[in-house]
Amino acid sequence: MMEGNSFVTYQPEDLVIYERLLRTVFRERAAAKTIGDLLLYVGTHFLGTPYATGTLETEGEKSLVINLRKFDCVTFVESSLVLAGIIKSGETSFAHYAARLKMVRYRNGVLKGYPSRLHYFADWLYDNSKKGVVKEVTGEIGGRESHKEIDFMTGHPEKYPGLRAAASYRKMRAVERRLSLRPYFLLPKTEVRNSEEMIQNGDIIAITARREGLDVLHVGFAHRIGKRMHLLHASETEGKVVVSRTTLHEYLRRSTARSGIMVARAL
Repeated sequence: MMEGNSFVTYQPEDLVIYERLLRTVFRERAAAKTIGDLLLYVGTHFLGTPYATGTLETEGEKSLVINLRKFDCVTFVESSLVLAGIIKSGETSFAHYAARLKMVRYRNGVLKGYPSRLHYFADWLYDNSKKGVVKEVTGEIGGRESHKEIDFMTGHPEKYPGLRAAASYRKMRAVERRLSLRPYFLLPKTEVRNSEEMIQNGDIIAITARREGLDVLHVGFAHRIGKRMHLLHASETEGKVVVSRTTLHEYLRRSTARSGIMVARAL
């Protein structure tokens, strides 16, 4: 399948999942008062979907990969976000879904090799805020302006097959330099409990990394259960899409590697 000037790679099962989900969510979406509620409707339909890494790694990254059979944390967020958006718009052809997914996944919506993908989630938030896909709200809920030197990918190129080509490595290093100069807002994990009421259902939660050179460890959606916020996410630990058993506050507290959160709201 072609989307614009790009090939789209998917399996027949992906189309079956896509069409089945659309039919189900269209029947239920009247109960969704906000785009955040609709996001949770879509995201929870993927509960139990297996976790997998590397599903986007194609030779030279010349095609848009659609995989609704397995997710890592970012592809789960991207897929759910785009699906909710096209359901709300009513433009639900598979080709339109592919076009919107490419726009969200790649810098300025242009697929031009491995470095054009928004690998760093802070970069993803920045780019998709510019495109009007999300609004970054961390500063509005008590987050503080922060800076960090970002170089994890080029510092560990053995982890990223797409960086084997010298040109890709150079382009990725340029991305990291720009990202390092850009301030961002961070809500420290010790303050998340006090800010929970300002987080909305379906908000994108990016869990920030304490580790040097890295911006974000994990992403998911805010999911309020009773009065407390939990996380709907593709969990590597549990091997599937789940809602966290613990609250978001407790989830953050349990690991010293997690420094806090960034929060964005779908538009």
